[in-house]
Amino acid sequence: MTFDRKNITDDQLLDLYKRILKPRLIEEKMLILIRQGKVSKWFSGIGQEAISVGVTAVLDSDEYILPMHRNLGVFTGRDIPLYRLFSQWQGKANGFTKGRDRSFHFGTQQYKIIGMISHLGPQLGVADGIALANKLKKNGKVTAVFTGEGATSEGDFHEALNIAAVWELPVLFVIENNGYGLSTPTNEQYRCENLADKGKGYGMESHIVDGNNILEVFNLLSELKASMKENPRPVLLEFKTFRMRGHEEASGTKYVPQELMDLWAIKDPVENYRKYLTENGVLSVDFDAALHAEIKKDIDESLAIANAEPEIEATLSEELNDIYKPYVFEQVNRSEEKENIRFIDAISTSLRQSMERHENSVIMGQDIAEYGGAFKITDGFVAQFGKERVINTPICESAVVSAGMGLSINGYKTIVEMQFADFVSTGFNPIVNLLAKSHYRWLEKADVVVRMPCGGGTQAGPFHSQTNEAWFTKTPGLKVVYPAFPYDAKGLLNTSINDPNPVLFFEHKQLYRSVYQEVPTDYYTIPLGKAALLKEGNQVTIISFGAAVHWALDALTKNPEISADLLDLRTLQPLDTEAIFASVKKTGRVIIYQEDSMFGGIASDISAMIMENCFKYLDAPVKRVASLDTPIPFTKALEDQYLPKGRFVIDLKQLLEY
Repeated sequence: MTFDRKNITDDQLLDLYKRILKPRLIEEKMLILIRQGKVSKWFSGIGQEAISVGVTAVLDSDEYILPMHRNLGVFTGRDIPLYRLFSQWQGKANGFTKGRDRSFHFGTQQYKIIGMISHLGPQLGVADGIALANKLKKNGKVTAVFTGEGATSEGDFHEALNIAAVWELPVLFVIENNGYGLSTPTNEQYRCENLADKGKGYGMESHIVDGNNILEVFNLLSELKASMKENPRPVLLEFKTFRMRGHEEASGTKYVPQELMDLWAIKDPVENYRKYLTENGVLSVDFDAALHAEIKKDIDESLAIANAEPEIEATLSEELNDIYKPYVFEQVNRSEEKENIRFIDAISTSLRQSMERHENSVIMGQDIAEYGGAFKITDGFVAQFGKERVINTPICESAVVSAGMGLSINGYKTIVEMQFADFVSTGFNPIVNLLAKSHYRWLEKADVVVRMPCGGGTQAGPFHSQTNEAWFTKTPGLKVVYPAFPYDAKGLLNTSINDPNPVLFFEHKQLYRSVYQEVPTDYYTIPLGKAALLKEGNQVTIISFGAAVHWALDALTKNPEISADLLDLRTLQPLDTEAIFASVKKTGRVIIYQEDSMFGGIASDISAMIMENCFKYLDAPVKRVASLDTPIPFTKALEDQYLPKGRFVIDLKQLLEY
């Protein structure tokens, strides 16, 4: 291994040695603790420390790094107190996740480290969002994100690289090519000779680097960082290295040929660098021994602190309270001046007024800029807010949602428009595994609203007509809003954008241009989690939301003899159970009316809640009315049969006759 110090001073050389030695000594201690049964799991980075150390040494302390399992050098390089790392690994309170997640699955704003999730790929898109925020701030900062060679096969990898290239984002994409994805060798993972070659397909600068040579890593990254500050752009870096331990300690390395282990043992990044410094008179034996003693003392003292820390005691209230970031609703009262507008106009006005109110807000989506979006909701926004804040995206929903998380991390509010709610399936992973869980895992907000044009009745077929709210009401950490009227749509969307938690905001397409209402012209807010009682009666409670509310109103108009409470939920998560139970206790009968198919829909959960909490008040079984348990068809006759409109009155009258 050849080292080239270039213009690096002796002090810098020694600093790099301290940085690379510390994670190695911690690793050696962790292997002992694993054998002693004092730590349950460990993902070793022995053999590839030079990459983490080099990246962290080059970046400023306020530049974000997104590491993975084997990047202990990032955490030590940011000078996180070791006792906190030991507490994290032991699942104790002085860690970063309150015992809710393990090993390196955490982040910390204090040290500008954003931890991984096991799905790997989404963190690349998060880096895009962080870098986009830096670009909007014009602060010249660089973001570094780590991935392994295995994750380069994930769609999120390609989406994130494409976005970074198109938007010219200052991101260092760090691939640690360590030979194996768990036990799968590289020749079973990809066919190109070098992963760096993938950068060419995205018009991206790329480099192949000896990941075991700390000076090669440090020198190249120093040059790139200076260059990227003047010329913001993404760079793909393939670091050739090797994992000397198992994927995690329990898996071992029996699948690795011994000659390969022997070959890479010779390339040990720590031992080779120590030898270079010693031979060149930079590192003395005495200083090396003193440094070892100092680090080992820190390790032992920190471990003692963590060991003395009591085990976490489960507290129900704390668990439930940490699902969402605390948010105090800001009541902004409506003005007296009103205008008669459509549902679609209410959405557009809300977005416009919210972006005026929040200068740190960004809206992203396909065709939303000059074209104004598929439904023309953002028509004219570019002229008012500029293309920096109204951003056309490539067709890559997963990375766009992840980028929204990155923007949130770096101080922005993000509104993501799904062109159709159906398309959210390709962005499902980061919504349910990243946005929803971030605050619970390590108290990081996800200030992202995902707008969801949804629903049938327009003969758009199986891929453009779903109302898929139940995909998300099931997921703790998400809020789900589904208004039926322009007034509610505007006020609730304003509140959703104010709320620092992730919100899925459903907008029924059939209502866009068919429903009008008198709506205040000024900005106002409506609290989430409050249902609206549209009609009052004493025979039955009708619970509904979205377009089905209008279908219920039409049914009651045509059947005036029916005396019903009609409850428009407006918000599905949080759910106004107080209003539901109060109405059911009054009427004694309840029918839940949803457009979604029956099985697994939210009507089933509401029905169960009513049975559990209001059983003694019921005069009849809870009734659910929903669409067929099939995909939604295209032809009008088939779609009419699928939707529940033709069955509702029949079921309602049967309930009243029970």
